[in-house]
Amino acid sequence: MSTYGQIFYQLVFATKNRQPTINPTHENDLYKYIFGIVKSKKCKLYRINGMSDHIHIFCDLHLSLSLSNYIKDIKIASNLWMKESKNFPDFESWQEGYGAFTYSIKEKDNMIEYIKNQKEHHKTENFYDEFKRIIIKNGIEFDEKYFYNYGIQPLQGWGIIHISTPDFIRGYSC
Repeated sequence: MSTYGQIFYQLVFATKNRQPTINPTHENDLYKYIFGIVKSKKCKLYRINGMSDHIHIFCDLHLSLSLSNYIKDIKIASNLWMKESKNFPDFESWQEGYGAFTYSIKEKDNMIEYIKNQKEHHKTENFYDEFKRIIIKNGIEFDEKYFYNYGIQPLQGWGIIHISTPDFIRGYSC
């Protein structure tokens, strides 16, 4: 008998101290690189997008992988690539931790659109409020003090930057 399964994840992780170090000029290159990592793990990337301080990945998880190792591999490889590429000169590293939220097949199209529209979405909701809303929506208990330990609170004086991302990068379909 074969093994079957379907697990859709929204993965969210931020830059160290949520500093806006993902250079918008080269974010598409980062997304392509992450697509390659996901594909090499026999997973499918349905949509990737983000802001200068965090990214959202909507993907599946191959049943032979553990979630924590999958995310660790994405973060380590992209961290090294970003530093070596010299296109992200202010990038230090990814922040510790991540958000991982599961979705059903019925929610797949809505999640793809949600991530596709990150730039527009963040004109009206900052990362702190977004992440807190996602955690609450998924029924996850949390202690808000840890948000502050990891720099998730809104940065004072930090504005949302709107950058248009070409359609070809907003959603890799495999």
